[in-house]
Amino acid sequence: MIETLISSKTRVKLLMKFFLNSNATAYLRSLESEFGESTNAIRVELNRLEQAGMLTAMMSGNKKIFRANTQHPLFREIHSILLKHIGLDRIIEDVIERLGQVERVFLVGEFSRGIDSRIIDLVFVGDIDRNYLIQLIEKAEALVNRKIRYLVYSGNEAGQLDLSHFEPRPLLLWAKEA
Repeated sequence: MIETLISSKTRVKLLMKFFLNSNATAYLRSLESEFGESTNAIRVELNRLEQAGMLTAMMSGNKKIFRANTQHPLFREIHSILLKHIGLDRIIEDVIERLGQVERVFLVGEFSRGIDSRIIDLVFVGDIDRNYLIQLIEKAEALVNRKIRYLVYSGNEAGQLDLSHFEPRPLLLWAKEA
Protein backbone atom coordinates (compact mmCIF):
# COMPACT_ATOMS: atom_id res chain seq x y z
CA MET A 1 0.00 0.00 0.00
CA ILE A 2 2.58 2.57 1.10
CA GLU A 3 4.81 1.62 -1.84
CA THR A 4 2.16 3.00 -4.23
CA LEU A 5 2.30 6.37 -2.48
CA ILE A 6 6.07 6.51 -2.02
CA SER A 7 7.95 5.14 -4.99
CA SER A 8 11.38 5.09 -3.34
CA LYS A 9 11.85 1.80 -1.50
CA THR A 10 14.81 3.31 0.33
CA ARG A 11 12.65 6.19 1.58
CA VAL A 12 10.00 3.74 2.82
CA LYS A 13 12.69 1.79 4.71
CA LEU A 14 14.01 5.00 6.27
CA LEU A 15 10.54 6.12 7.32
CA MET A 16 9.93 2.70 8.89
CA LYS A 17 13.31 2.84 10.62
CA PHE A 18 12.90 6.27 12.16
CA PHE A 19 9.16 6.89 12.43
CA LEU A 20 7.94 3.61 13.93
CA ASN A 21 10.19 4.04 16.95
CA SER A 22 11.25 7.64 17.44
CA ASN A 23 14.13 6.50 19.68
CA ALA A 24 15.83 4.76 16.75
CA THR A 25 19.11 6.27 15.61
CA ALA A 26 21.43 5.26 12.80
CA TYR A 27 24.30 6.42 10.65
CA LEU A 28 24.91 5.90 6.94
CA ARG A 29 27.16 2.82 7.08
CA SER A 30 24.92 1.03 9.58
CA LEU A 31 21.95 1.62 7.29
CA GLU A 32 23.93 0.29 4.32
CA SER A 33 24.47 -3.05 6.04
CA GLU A 34 20.95 -3.14 7.48
CA PHE A 35 19.16 -2.33 4.20
CA GLY A 36 21.60 -4.05 1.84
CA GLU A 37 21.58 -1.02 -0.45
CA SER A 38 24.21 1.35 -1.77
CA THR A 39 25.35 4.20 0.44
CA ASN A 40 24.60 6.66 -2.35
CA ALA A 41 20.88 5.77 -2.52
CA ILE A 42 20.59 5.94 1.26
CA ARG A 43 22.56 9.21 1.47
CA VAL A 44 20.28 10.89 -1.09
CA GLU A 45 17.16 9.94 0.85
CA LEU A 46 18.67 10.85 4.23
CA ASN A 47 19.58 14.29 2.86
CA ARG A 48 16.07 14.80 1.46
CA LEU A 49 14.43 13.85 4.75
CA GLU A 50 16.86 16.03 6.71
CA GLN A 51 16.30 19.01 4.40
CA ALA A 52 12.54 18.55 4.82
CA GLY A 53 13.05 18.71 8.59
CA MET A 54 11.75 15.19 9.12
CA LEU A 55 15.11 13.92 10.42
CA THR A 56 17.60 15.57 12.70
CA ALA A 57 21.31 14.84 12.66
CA MET A 58 24.17 15.19 15.10
CA MET A 59 27.84 14.41 14.80
CA SER A 60 29.40 11.73 16.96
CA GLY A 61 33.08 11.60 16.10
CA ASN A 62 33.17 11.25 12.34
CA LYS A 63 29.67 9.73 12.15
CA LYS A 64 26.53 11.67 11.36
CA ILE A 65 23.78 10.13 13.49
CA PHE A 66 20.19 10.52 12.30
CA ARG A 67 16.90 10.29 14.21
CA ALA A 68 13.28 11.26 13.59
CA ASN A 69 12.32 14.84 14.32
CA THR A 70 9.39 14.27 16.67
CA GLN A 71 8.66 18.01 16.57
CA HIS A 72 7.94 17.93 12.83
CA PRO A 73 4.27 18.74 12.17
CA LEU A 74 3.81 15.50 10.20
CA PHE A 75 5.55 13.16 12.67
CA ARG A 76 2.36 11.82 14.28
CA GLU A 77 0.60 11.42 10.94
CA ILE A 78 3.51 9.51 9.39
CA HIS A 79 3.77 7.35 12.50
CA SER A 80 0.04 6.60 12.27
CA ILE A 81 0.26 5.75 8.55
CA LEU A 82 3.12 3.33 9.24
CA LEU A 83 1.15 1.63 12.04
CA LYS A 84 -1.72 1.20 9.59
CA HIS A 85 0.65 -0.07 6.89
CA ILE A 86 1.94 -2.78 9.22
CA GLY A 87 -1.51 -3.53 10.58
CA LEU A 88 -0.78 -2.62 14.20
CA ASP A 89 -3.86 -0.41 14.30
CA ARG A 90 -6.01 -3.48 13.61
CA ILE A 91 -4.16 -5.51 16.22
CA ILE A 92 -4.85 -2.82 18.78
CA GLU A 93 -8.53 -2.63 17.83
CA ASP A 94 -9.17 -6.36 17.33
CA VAL A 95 -6.98 -7.91 20.00
CA ILE A 96 -5.95 -5.56 22.79
CA GLU A 97 -9.28 -3.83 23.34
CA ARG A 98 -11.10 -7.18 23.60
CA LEU A 99 -8.81 -8.85 26.13
CA GLY A 100 -10.12 -7.00 29.15
CA GLN A 101 -7.45 -6.72 31.85
CA VAL A 102 -4.55 -5.56 29.67
CA GLU A 103 -2.33 -3.03 31.40
CA ARG A 104 0.29 -2.39 28.68
CA VAL A 105 1.41 -3.69 25.31
CA PHE A 106 4.91 -3.24 23.91
CA LEU A 107 6.23 -3.69 20.38
CA VAL A 108 9.60 -5.46 20.39
CA GLY A 109 11.75 -7.21 17.81
CA GLU A 110 12.38 -6.13 14.23
CA PHE A 111 9.58 -3.55 14.06
CA SER A 112 10.76 -1.80 17.22
CA ARG A 113 14.06 -1.35 15.35
CA GLY A 114 12.16 0.05 12.37
CA ILE A 115 12.83 -2.98 10.18
CA ASP A 116 9.96 -4.40 8.13
CA SER A 117 9.30 -8.03 8.99
CA ARG A 118 6.78 -10.79 8.40
CA ILE A 119 6.59 -11.27 12.19
CA ILE A 120 5.21 -8.81 14.74
CA ASP A 121 6.59 -9.33 18.27
CA LEU A 122 4.45 -8.11 21.17
CA VAL A 123 4.74 -8.18 24.97
CA PHE A 124 1.42 -8.09 26.87
CA VAL A 125 1.19 -7.11 30.53
CA GLY A 126 -1.99 -7.89 32.45
CA ASP A 127 -4.31 -10.66 33.52
CA ILE A 128 -5.24 -12.13 30.17
CA ASP A 129 -7.21 -15.19 29.10
CA ARG A 130 -4.52 -16.89 27.02
CA ASN A 131 -6.95 -19.15 25.16
CA TYR A 132 -8.97 -16.14 24.03
CA LEU A 133 -5.73 -14.33 23.14
CA ILE A 134 -4.75 -17.20 20.83
CA GLN A 135 -8.11 -16.97 19.04
CA LEU A 136 -7.80 -13.21 18.61
CA ILE A 137 -4.19 -13.46 17.43
CA GLU A 138 -5.18 -15.98 14.74
CA LYS A 139 -7.88 -13.61 13.46
CA ALA A 140 -5.52 -10.62 13.57
CA GLU A 141 -2.82 -12.54 11.66
CA ALA A 142 -5.27 -13.11 8.82
CA LEU A 143 -6.18 -9.41 8.79
CA VAL A 144 -2.63 -8.07 8.74
CA ASN A 145 -1.09 -10.91 6.72
CA ARG A 146 1.78 -11.29 9.21
CA LYS A 147 2.61 -13.72 11.99
CA ILE A 148 2.33 -12.45 15.56
CA ARG A 149 4.60 -13.71 18.35
CA TYR A 150 3.86 -12.68 21.89
CA LEU A 151 4.90 -12.90 25.52
CA VAL A 152 2.41 -12.47 28.36
CA TYR A 153 3.32 -11.19 31.81
CA SER A 154 0.59 -11.32 34.46
CA GLY A 155 -0.28 -8.27 36.52
CA ASN A 156 1.68 -9.82 39.42
CA GLU A 157 4.75 -10.34 37.25
CA ALA A 158 4.61 -6.76 35.94
CA GLY A 159 6.65 -5.48 38.88
CA GLN A 160 9.45 -7.86 37.92
CA LEU A 161 9.19 -7.06 34.22
CA ASP A 162 12.63 -6.28 32.85
CA LEU A 163 12.45 -4.98 29.30
CA SER A 164 16.09 -3.86 29.29
CA HIS A 165 17.21 -6.99 27.42
CA PHE A 166 15.20 -5.87 24.39
CA GLU A 167 17.23 -3.72 22.02
CA PRO A 168 16.25 -1.03 21.24
CA ARG A 169 13.97 -0.07 24.07
CA PRO A 170 10.50 -1.54 23.48
CA LEU A 171 7.90 0.74 21.99
CA LEU A 172 4.83 1.20 24.17
CA LEU A 173 1.87 0.61 21.84
CA TRP A 174 -0.96 0.74 24.30
CA ALA A 175 -1.52 1.43 28.00
CA LYS A 176 -4.64 1.20 30.15
CA GLU A 177 -6.06 4.61 30.89
CA ALA A 178 -5.65 5.55 34.53
